[in-house]
Amino acid sequence: MRSIPFLLFALVLAGCEQPPAEESGTPQAGAEAGETGQSAADAAPSDAPADRLEAILADKPAEFKARYEYRHPQETLQFFGIEPGMTVVEALPGGGWYSQILIPYLGEEGRLIGATYAEEMWPKFEFADQAFIDSMKTWTTDWPQEAQQWQGDDGASVDAFVLGSLPDGMAGQADAVLFIRALHNLARFESEGGFLTTALEDAFRVLKPGGIVGVVQHEARPQMPDEWATGENGYLKKQFVIDRFEAAGFELVDESDVNQNPNDQPTEEEFVWRLPPSYGTSQDDPDLKAQMDQIGESNRMTLKFRKPRG
Repeated sequence: MRSIPFLLFALVLAGCEQPPAEESGTPQAGAEAGETGQSAADAAPSDAPADRLEAILADKPAEFKARYEYRHPQETLQFFGIEPGMTVVEALPGGGWYSQILIPYLGEEGRLIGATYAEEMWPKFEFADQAFIDSMKTWTTDWPQEAQQWQGDDGASVDAFVLGSLPDGMAGQADAVLFIRALHNLARFESEGGFLTTALEDAFRVLKPGGIVGVVQHEARPQMPDEWATGENGYLKKQFVIDRFEAAGFELVDESDVNQNPNDQPTEEEFVWRLPPSYGTSQDDPDLKAQMDQIGESNRMTLKFRKPRG
């Protein structure tokens, strides 16, 4: 197993830092007007959610905005169909980069539910000492308390659960589930506990019929060896991801190239955390760090799946 410095652990878990679909008067993706009890005449203007999201993104500090060049949060969330009022599950919210966008964007009628790894998975990480492992036992109460700082005056309510332990009361409640740079470790340890299988089962169960899953994941080039693209290096192959979601019962709806980066061409000796914002191999090497800046953040697939309505 590749050794990752402790100071990078949050970035590793979230995949280079470390995210649904519709309710509260907003039709589900593909739903006809009236299915939610709201007529087309009563619906808000179609550009209103885009304006709200744009305003939230514009209000972020410069350091936060620096990531927009590679993460394209507005285009990504619009591609997935995320709108105010929805209930969204965000897998592995990490330090909250996307949470800080989603909570104010979903609004007071919305709900953001964080989902983290099963307790049995944490000891598999080399950085995870016993104190850290113990701290994760209270994550489902600690993270919502932390996330409240991003609610503002009209932000979404916040909740949390552990993957593999979805509460019965959350089943069928979500409009969308977001796996944003969150699949690689689940895949990496799949053979040691079925963690990816369990996470996708929870995603299927938590969603309403017709609900959406949005995936943004470090993408391995097709020519790279399968044994390199297992998730240990951060990268997965697109077809592997599609196959796993379809095996879990989801339908592939669409894909986008919005988060692709042709400059990211790793060798078999490299891993995703060499790139910004982690700089896992260049913290003390300014020249190498400059080379990583020239590449930018990782090449990423962006996939949209749906839970069938039937």
